Amino acid sequence: MRDFWRDIRFKLFQSGSKLGLLITVNVAVFLLINIPVKLGFTGLAEWSDHYLAMPAALPRLIKVPWTIITYMFMHDGFLHILFNMLWLYWFGQLFEEYLGHKRTLTVYFLGGLMGAFFFVASYNIFPIFANSPFLGGTVIVGASAGVTAIIIATATLLPDYEIFLMIIGPVKLKWLAVFFIAMDLLGVASSNAGGEIAHLGGALLGFIYVKQLRKGNDWANPINKLFTPRPKMKVAAGGAADGKKASGPALPRQDEIDRILDKISKTGYDNLSKQEKETLFRASKNDR
Repeated sequence: MRDFWRDIRFKLFQSGSKLGLLITVNVAVFLLINIPVKLGFTGLAEWSDHYLAMPAALPRLIKVPWTIITYMFMHDGFLHILFNMLWLYWFGQLFEEYLGHKRTLTVYFLGGLMGAFFFVASYNIFPIFANSPFLGGTVIVGASAGVTAIIIATATLLPDYEIFLMIIGPVKLKWLAVFFIAMDLLGVASSNAGGEIAHLGGALLGFIYVKQLRKGNDWANPINKLFTPRPKMKVAAGGAADGKKASGPALPRQDEIDRILDKISKTGYDNLSKQEKETLFRASKNDR
């Protein structure tokens, strides 16, 4: 059991993974709000609903625009955050194994933003929501849109990858993704319509992201460049003048990576050659 927790701690906080950061922030926000509420500070719950949850009504959203970000780290109860973090951890590991660590935050936030857009647009366009007397008090919370983006992105990248589910047994990711989307579509008619609509927005983002990545368009690059310090120029004596090349294996080309990713989506990771696996590993290591 000790080795199990040590392994999780290494994967989350020492491997370069961004999953630990996301899970820590979500859990910390949940505890900081809910523990005082349980101790009797009920006003904090009202404050968080007003200033951290994202409202559907445009006049109210304009007054609290930051909620398009803060809502991604709010949760409505223990089970809500538990399952969101479990799905993020399970699928996030696969996502980072094949695409590296640098894309995790991008897909999470873009999925959350797309979910926010779907939520607000639906509640202000479709008459069934826009004409509701409860529109002014409708808000949304949860990491579900960002987590769904990572789930669908992973399933789009590795559709035939199998995971083992209790009772059911081995299931391919593509069928799990279909199940998630079908449940969200059915849930639009439920009392949690806003949450289900946000999930669909995140799912669409995850699907489009991987499709664009295969075409060589990585939406994470502009964001990563903002937070990557520019290296200082160094002049090595005898470097270029001696005509010597830097040692170490060359980084794989983007078109080669795209070809390997496409092969994985069609035939699975196990059908890659040893050289292709090494190429993918070097690309992932460089991302980290």
